Amino acid sequence: MTEDTNALAVTLFSEILTADQLLRNRLSRVLPKGMEISHFSVLNHLVFAGDERSPAQLANTFHVTRGAMTNTLAKLEWAGYIHIRPDWDDARRKMVAISPAGRRARDQAISSIAPLINQVVEELGHERVRATLPVLRDLRMQLEGE
Repeated sequence: MTEDTNALAVTLFSEILTADQLLRNRLSRVLPKGMEISHFSVLNHLVFAGDERSPAQLANTFHVTRGAMTNTLAKLEWAGYIHIRPDWDDARRKMVAISPAGRRARDQAISSIAPLINQVVEELGHERVRATLPVLRDLRMQLEGE
């Protein structure tokens, strides 16, 4: 690896990590009271999935440990945002579905973060964002493959 490649790689990952931290801080401030980014992410995923998921599937989707996902799911269940039931085919497994209250909470979260994320896109410009998405998607897929 050349010094040029090394400097470019370090700069790329520094920018991504810093942007991630700044975005997480901003999102945390505008999400509805008591909702964490992990909660919103799971609710949003369940809305788009349109079907139940097992805790293991969710942990795999979000690249977290089963323990971390169990903790997030326990908080969401306590808030009434999800339903957890036994898997009828395999009693050792559980299945997770979003509740009507969870769907409303997710929609409220979308409403609260939309102005922030729309402003970022507007300020960067639609074309620059569109041009960046394939690079970020390729980076994510490369990292997922590892």
